[in-house]
Amino acid sequence: TGMFAAASAQRTEIAVSYGGYTQMDATDCHDDWDHVNNAWGAVTAAVNFNVARNFWIGPSYTFSSTTTKGGPHHSSIAYHAIMLNGRYKYWKNSIVTLYGHLGLGVVVSHMQPRHEDAYNCTYFGVQVAPLGAEVGIGSGFSLYGELGFGAQGLLQVGFKYTI
Repeated sequence: TGMFAAASAQRTEIAVSYGGYTQMDATDCHDDWDHVNNAWGAVTAAVNFNVARNFWIGPSYTFSSTTTKGGPHHSSIAYHAIMLNGRYKYWKNSIVTLYGHLGLGVVVSHMQPRHEDAYNCTYFGVQVAPLGAEVGIGSGFSLYGELGFGAQGLLQVGFKYTI
């Protein structure tokens, strides 16, 4: 019964967020292509599991895209980041929870040149956010924001639902 109680006490959360200015914009995740525009940001979906008192872990998928500047070779790039994320809660009061977040994985850049076949390039994916804040808004829902750097964005905002 002790194992059953521990397993049933484990919480799961589903998170969705938007992040601006990603790793893909700041580093060359575009096969050295010239004249690449900054992406519109990134959308992330994640599932996290509460595996210890202050620690959550889980996978995420992030999507972003961009184009090259106009002209006869105008092309598109789609970015797909798949990462394993860990989050450590380091402070909490009755309103706000502060935490740090680290994600590691891969960024797959789907290169779509205008007059050639599409191809993929892979890059190391990372998200480092030492400052994250979460505020519960009731019935298992919470809003959150993170400040950091990586595939999910420099500033990331979203919502979570805890099951």
